[in-house]
Amino acid sequence: MALPNVNGYSLTKEVERTSRVFAEHGNFIYAVIRSKVKEDTQADDLFQDFFLSLVSKPPPASVKNLKSYLYRAITNDMVDAARRLQNYQARMHKYAERLRYTPCNGDPEKALISTEEMNRTFELIEKRLRHSEAEAIILRYKDNSSIKEVAEKMGVDSRSVTKYIYKGLKKIRQFLTIK
Repeated sequence: MALPNVNGYSLTKEVERTSRVFAEHGNFIYAVIRSKVKEDTQADDLFQDFFLSLVSKPPPASVKNLKSYLYRAITNDMVDAARRLQNYQARMHKYAERLRYTPCNGDPEKALISTEEMNRTFELIEKRLRHSEAEAIILRYKDNSSIKEVAEKMGVDSRSVTKYIYKGLKKIRQFLTIK
């Protein structure tokens, strides 16, 4: 089966040419890739990707030292693959962060009500609790700080922060069940 010509470019010839390069230098190519990655599966994926890379951009006929060219091309492809993976992960992280902070599945009215209720709850906490308890709860839950971070900000140890939060939440629960 012949592959189609695209703009006068014979893909069949390039696949055949790349197949000959891989038949002659496949062990060298795989050894170079394997020396740069830890896992066999990753090496196999990169080996297949490199074949496609050579089909799309074959070595020029003027190359005198093919192994040197292949080594440099493999290294460049691996750098590009790492960069693509890093960019993909960054985009996924940004997307996940955006989803994480979207309250009420995009319903603006529910988001506004939720925010107002949360603000009233924190106002109640500030009014009804001792300063240290209110501060610990607000830093922990409103500012999303860890126990250790709250302790550092308040200038106390982590056990004290845990006690403040425990006592404060207990008082708030009692207050809410009475009303």
